[in-house]
Amino acid sequence: MFTGIVQDVGRIIALEPRGGDVRLRVAVSRMSLADTRPGDSIAVSGVCLTALEITADSFAADVSNETLSLTTLGALTEGSRVNLEPALRAGDALGGHLVSGHVDGVGAVLDIASDARSVRMRFGCPAPLARYFARKGSVAIDGVSLTINEAGPADFSVNLIPHTQQVTTLGEFVVGRRVNLEVDQVARYVERLLEVQR
Repeated sequence: MFTGIVQDVGRIIALEPRGGDVRLRVAVSRMSLADTRPGDSIAVSGVCLTALEITADSFAADVSNETLSLTTLGALTEGSRVNLEPALRAGDALGGHLVSGHVDGVGAVLDIASDARSVRMRFGCPAPLARYFARKGSVAIDGVSLTINEAGPADFSVNLIPHTQQVTTLGEFVVGRRVNLEVDQVARYVERLLEVQR
């Protein structure tokens, strides 16, 4: 489990094809890997990956063909910047919302507009996911926990405060950028409970 509060922006320093899969190596700058052990989970742009071959300033992770095809990780190249968050530990603050690191779909930036010191971004989303987005609900975009301002039949918008723009990759977004989306887990459970009651 994660919180959607990004700890670092890492950089892809190597991509090694391995029989249809890929092993990534990710360099960190602010995030300590001192307590990270092989097998620990780290969210990489919202995708839960298993840390391997850990050094003081980098870790490797294998990415399956399925993950490469269903997320934006398949488009990464050397030098790509990625949002990083280690798994939530007992006693850690839950500053965002509960995030699993299991991407529900890929969306795209439709519009970017200034809104005082913030930036308002509108994202297109796959139609089957739209029902999970509600005004003032939560969404994880490339692993960043955000509050939805407006929700439409196939899109939603969020505001990015200056801090979020500075400490995540979201400040680099341009129209057309593809992003990993994870819906709020509470919305999924509510839907399931309603289905069972019917």
